[in-house]
Amino acid sequence: MGGGGQLTEAGEQVSGRAGGVYTWEEVQSHCNRNDQWLVIDRKVYNITQWAKRHPGGIRVISHYAGEDATEAFTAFHPDLKFVRKFLKPLLIGELAATEPSQDRNKNATITQDFHTLRAKAEREGLFQARPLFFCLHLGHILLLEALAWLIIWIWGTSWTLTFLSAVMLATAQLQAGWLQHDFGHLSVFKKSSWNHVLHKFAIGHLKGASANWWNHRHYQHHAKPNIFSKDPDVNMLHVFVVGATQPVEYGIKKIKYMPYHYQHQYFFLVGPPLLIPVYFHIQIIRTMISRHDWVDLAWSLSYYLRYLCCSVPMYGLFGSVVLLSFVRFLESNWFVWVTQMNHLPMNIDHDKHQDWLSMQLHATCNIEQSPFNDWFSGHLNFQIEHHLFPTMPRHNYHVVAPQVRALCEKHGVPYQVKTMWRGLADVFMSLKNSGDLWLDAYLHK
Repeated sequence: MGGGGQLTEAGEQVSGRAGGVYTWEEVQSHCNRNDQWLVIDRKVYNITQWAKRHPGGIRVISHYAGEDATEAFTAFHPDLKFVRKFLKPLLIGELAATEPSQDRNKNATITQDFHTLRAKAEREGLFQARPLFFCLHLGHILLLEALAWLIIWIWGTSWTLTFLSAVMLATAQLQAGWLQHDFGHLSVFKKSSWNHVLHKFAIGHLKGASANWWNHRHYQHHAKPNIFSKDPDVNMLHVFVVGATQPVEYGIKKIKYMPYHYQHQYFFLVGPPLLIPVYFHIQIIRTMISRHDWVDLAWSLSYYLRYLCCSVPMYGLFGSVVLLSFVRFLESNWFVWVTQMNHLPMNIDHDKHQDWLSMQLHATCNIEQSPFNDWFSGHLNFQIEHHLFPTMPRHNYHVVAPQVRALCEKHGVPYQVKTMWRGLADVFMSLKNSGDLWLDAYLHK
């Protein structure tokens, strides 16, 4: 078998040979922090050093160390020819002819059928964005924010008008959040560089957050959704236990950071109200400063400067801070319920190394389509299609959805669609069920 060489910081091969031939067993042995290989289209790459410079962050690519990353690679990169140029210096060989193309628990038939479906969607132009859709979406965000301030400036700062203005500002913030999500997934422009620039504008100037922070966090979620230690969205910092596995593990080990059998109740106090105003806010500031991300910091400060220029003349500095905190409170409640209704009630477990379609469908569900649901959730009511095709413009999810559903039915993969109310209620019920599992294990195992 061919030996795998190490890479210099410039990504050049030092030893070994690009013509090496490897088994899956060999590839899987290179999956620790200081030794990482992965496979794309049967080619074996040593990403140990280059992973530190990966634009999406070191963690998201490291989550596929020792695995076949073909489907994730295809899903995240709209211009595969361009990205493959960066792979050439990392190539160390290929899989042996006797080795299957899929590793571990990845279903080869499902993988092939999903590849066919993706190719069909590309031929039908479903990865092509409609500029008017996103222009109108941006326009209604700017209009909402402008009206929110005009109401105050023209009619005064009464409690009623201030509350109305706060609701409009929170709505603009949420809709800007869905828009930055589109740019972050490179689903608007053909050129990735244009998406990156507009992403910094949308998340930085419209929302006061960080594009790089979002990229490094959110792409991990897409790469390994609902998988412990790999999806940051299920890292609950010991405040909650989620799914069916973690509660039992905590219970058996007698871990009790919180009274988890009451988590479905205290969720309303520490989950939706605090995620954006407290946890995300602290994390964003700390990340930008610790990584010396001065560009994102400048974009973020431009938002707060604009906000203070609008609010301080009417409310003063203290009142402006209070108003912004209330806007963030409203935004956070909206954001948490929308994002969690698609994921929290689904399977949450350790990595089972499934194929792309199976992994995403076990971790996601859809909410029924309606004009309101589409707008309210930023089309994330089509969470299944979004996770399968993260670079697809969201206005095309409803077109590909019947084809995805047919593929799932063919292979017996559950494709769940719920009403909005059922999805929201399931967030509560899933927390209660997980808490009950923890209490049973804590007391009896």
